Amino acid sequence: MDIYGKTALVLGASRGIGRAIARSLARKGVRLILPWYDWPEDVESMIDEFSPMNPGHSFPETDLRKAGMVEQLMQTIKRETDGLDILINNIERGGMPVVHGPYTLDINREQWQRELETTLHAKWLVFTSCLPLLKQRPQGCVINLSSVAAITGRSGIAGLLFNDGYAAANRGVETLTRTWAKLGAPKIRVNEIMLGIIDSRHGPGTRGWEALSTHQRQQILDHTLVGRTGTPEEVAETVLFVLEKADFMTGATLRLDGGFVLGDEGVPPMPQGILGQESA
Repeated sequence: MDIYGKTALVLGASRGIGRAIARSLARKGVRLILPWYDWPEDVESMIDEFSPMNPGHSFPETDLRKAGMVEQLMQTIKRETDGLDILINNIERGGMPVVHGPYTLDINREQWQRELETTLHAKWLVFTSCLPLLKQRPQGCVINLSSVAAITGRSGIAGLLFNDGYAAANRGVETLTRTWAKLGAPKIRVNEIMLGIIDSRHGPGTRGWEALSTHQRQQILDHTLVGRTGTPEEVAETVLFVLEKADFMTGATLRLDGGFVLGDEGVPPMPQGILGQESA
């Protein structure tokens, strides 16, 4: 897919991974729609960075958890652009156990619902509203960003960073990806990039990472086959690959986790077996 001159709706572009993705698309000549809701200082920085690049970039304030506001966003896209080619469905909210503690705390009364509402339901709202716009274009692509919490749950060393509601919500993203690939076929490809421990998301640059002890951080690195955390720029490069080079791929989940899910268990030496000993 040639993405030059295309229009992309990129969620979560005020910070971290979303910002890196938006930056990589802007460099490729993509017109950006970057909705925002909270993190005012980051939003100001986002607008300052992208406004000079292209007067067509827009920054509508939108609570993506609200159906009415998502519909208003779609009306704005219809009014201001000639269509929508790309959706980067990068919205989530997850409480890290090492930061938030148990759901039973009074401060966490709404946390479970917030994790599902943002990580799963908002993705559904946005895709459902975007689908008619995407279908108007000759070719489209949707990428859902998710987490390996869908696989690990709150277990092992990952249990310090991934909460139950967040893990359950991410498990649902894979189901949606497969369903949406069928709904979008044949013109719209829908794929998922499942992330491991990434800088600015669960890794360095987050409150959760800072709350871990030195030993706990090393446990996470030891549990990751490549021995380090990932970067937002690596996520952005993977997004570009899916957009530009993977026209035959849809309904798929790519895991970008440095081998975290495989864990730190080694491969034992091959046993001699008993059959050779019996024949000797």
